Amino acid sequence: MSFKKREYIIAEITKKAELSLKQGHPWVYDAEVVALDGKPTDGDIVDVVSGKGRFLGSGFYNSHSKIRIRLISRNANDRFDKAFFERRIRYAWDYRKTVMREDLNCCRVIFGEADTFPGLTVDKFNDILVAQTLSLGMEQRKNMIFPLLYRVLNEDGMNIKGIYERNDVNIRRLEGLEEGKGFYRGSGVPVPDTTETMIVENGIRYNVDFENGQKTGFFLDQKYNRLAVSRLAKGKRVLDCFTHTGSFALNAAKGGAEHVCAVDISEDAVTMAKRNARMNGLDGKMSFKAANVFDLLPAMPKDEKYDFIILDPPAFTKSRATVDSAVRGYKEINLRAMKLLPHGGYLATCSCSHFMTRERFEEMLRSAALDAGVSLRQIESRQQSADHPILWNVPETDYLKFYLFQVV
Repeated sequence: MSFKKREYIIAEITKKAELSLKQGHPWVYDAEVVALDGKPTDGDIVDVVSGKGRFLGSGFYNSHSKIRIRLISRNANDRFDKAFFERRIRYAWDYRKTVMREDLNCCRVIFGEADTFPGLTVDKFNDILVAQTLSLGMEQRKNMIFPLLYRVLNEDGMNIKGIYERNDVNIRRLEGLEEGKGFYRGSGVPVPDTTETMIVENGIRYNVDFENGQKTGFFLDQKYNRLAVSRLAKGKRVLDCFTHTGSFALNAAKGGAEHVCAVDISEDAVTMAKRNARMNGLDGKMSFKAANVFDLLPAMPKDEKYDFIILDPPAFTKSRATVDSAVRGYKEINLRAMKLLPHGGYLATCSCSHFMTRERFEEMLRSAALDAGVSLRQIESRQQSADHPILWNVPETDYLKFYLFQVV
């Protein structure tokens, strides 16, 4: 290897991996590591070089993971100390302050690879940060990173009262990490006595149970898509399917809908949606059902009519192997919704799976419309909010597809 060694072990990679890194992707897979100059400990930072010894970047090494190296830097002069991570945190936070402007009560602060924090997600729910750590390298450095997060945001007047870890996900085991959840108990970071907080999104208040809620407690990526629904809802009868905490339904009600029915298969989700509706004084124009949407839509009584249907299902696929099955699921609910809507009705539909590409999703919608005997007039094509930035060279960061149509 012709690359001059620093204090880091050197990993030589294949030509294919070199091309991928040069194109901007930050991962090196297990089979792409050709040789190691030294014996790294899992979680160590290694320098990555081409077959000709050209420096390509530095990243976290993990022999337990199929993603063998996750790049954290492409600058050969970087030293991965406290100052380095503080710069990265400030850069991520300054970006949120720019793109979200004053809308910082609840937002994503760090979005993994998109913020060059591979495997780390941090969401801000009012006065609580909720972190999910999915890479060993980040896990080993959280005692440096988390106090810095706490200090940087509080210096900016955010009044953060604690950091909660939501590491109760199976994917951690692929990195050789254990699952678990609880408050972070590190240097200088306080521990609150509650696992709930209140957020305000689009002028609507929500109680967030960040200990037991899905993902980190609340889905922040649809913030402005909910606002787009609100702008169309005035005077309409709205059916919100897969309502979860009622966020789309509440935005529709706040936007002036005549009536909103919120549906979810989970009794707990329906209870939370009702609670949020009461808290915002919107329950008078809302109803709630605990039901399976796949059963509900085909059995909808003819006298129960809606002119705006919202489909915000959970990810039907989390791997390429199940995409075909997911397409069938998406088509079923979209076909049913299109048949239920009157001529001139409105449809909001989305997919939150990276593996369901925009092309496959649009192909499914065209097929559903053809089978339903309707045409779709597109109002908007949207994606995740800007606090979940998309790196064009990292397709995994581009996952949310959201469409508003008029059915004609």
